[in-house]
Amino acid sequence: MASANGYRRVVVTGIGAVSPIGLNVGENWEAIVAGRSGLGPITHFDAVGRGFGTQIAAEVKGFDPLTRVSAKEARRMDRVIQFAVVAAFEAVESAGLQITEENAERVGVIVGSGIGGLATLEQQAAVLAEKGPKRVSPFLIPMMIADMPAGQISISLGAKGTNFCPVSACATSAHAIGEATENIRRGAADVIIAGGTEACITPLSIAGFGSMTALSTRNDEPQRASRPFDRERDGFVMGEGAAMLVLEALEHAQERGATILGEVLGYGSTADANHITQPSPGGEGGVRAMRIALQGAGLQPEQIAYLNAHGTSTPLNETLETASIKTVFGEYAYRLPISSTKSMTGHLLGAAGSLEAIYCLKAIETSTIPPTINYEFPDPTCDLDYVPNEPRHADLPYVMTNSLGFGGHNVSLILGKWEG
Repeated sequence: MASANGYRRVVVTGIGAVSPIGLNVGENWEAIVAGRSGLGPITHFDAVGRGFGTQIAAEVKGFDPLTRVSAKEARRMDRVIQFAVVAAFEAVESAGLQITEENAERVGVIVGSGIGGLATLEQQAAVLAEKGPKRVSPFLIPMMIADMPAGQISISLGAKGTNFCPVSACATSAHAIGEATENIRRGAADVIIAGGTEACITPLSIAGFGSMTALSTRNDEPQRASRPFDRERDGFVMGEGAAMLVLEALEHAQERGATILGEVLGYGSTADANHITQPSPGGEGGVRAMRIALQGAGLQPEQIAYLNAHGTSTPLNETLETASIKTVFGEYAYRLPISSTKSMTGHLLGAAGSLEAIYCLKAIETSTIPPTINYEFPDPTCDLDYVPNEPRHADLPYVMTNSLGFGGHNVSLILGKWEG
């Protein structure tokens, strides 16, 4: 079944997630609705003893890759790969998708990571420095490179279709969803597992982002540290995890009797061409991404019922994102519910966009808008409706989610309720 422009329609039939607030989609959504924070002191390394300015993060707790892969396989996977494979298995199982020799070539994987296997790189760099080149692991490269989560998902599931890894910082997994949608629309695949993964709560990463003054230093109250749009925000909190969506051509999903969770309606992708870390003045790049997504979806701004903002909890981001929303939505911006789920999950960098897309799908399904927790002190530059501290009931036929990355990468996605 094609849309009015002749392209195939693309729906979501499966979702899977590992995050700081849950090891599966059910746990994630329960925590989101409850407004539960996944932030706490860093335990992956001794941030206090080593004098780090930022000593907090949003770590995944209780994760066991052996629920999905063998001990031998797990040892050859960086944590970033383990997260991805586990989330992909959940997504495929929730979709009821069987990948066989008959359909494998029509099932693709587009999964990205902003940073890749940084923990492995740091560990093996130390081995090189201390013990010499002959002691460096032969698995360093396949554990470290950013494309290997996509490769390992393909290997684990037997998916033989298109397979690649977008890398666009915090827009990575939103790009993965958008590019997967475009591949299916033009007939290059019937099904694509799309998403992102990140596992860089490591000394080098925290030191690097800390040197940029990008991270919160609210170490004495970590669960209140991520506070998007709040006047007292002082930086983002690093998160980790993975989120995967099974995207499928509508006719393919219907032929196999799949449960449809929602439809991907719009995808806008732009560049700021402005600065290595700062958004363009007025959020101009984000404005164009949102407008392209709306045009592709054939929607007017007033038809968007909820917007999941990029909302990292950094001073400049929320001010400019708010300005861009006002430009796109006009007076309706003041009535549009907006929230940032990063207030609970922290910032998963390359995995943020796909995780937030899953939250949007659950919001549509349950008619529940997630809150922005820790919103206490209004900022005069951020004067819209950020759904403070409590979830809200509303019918959500169309929702938008934004992802903005260092380097000036902007992605806006629009998801719609499936009416059958």
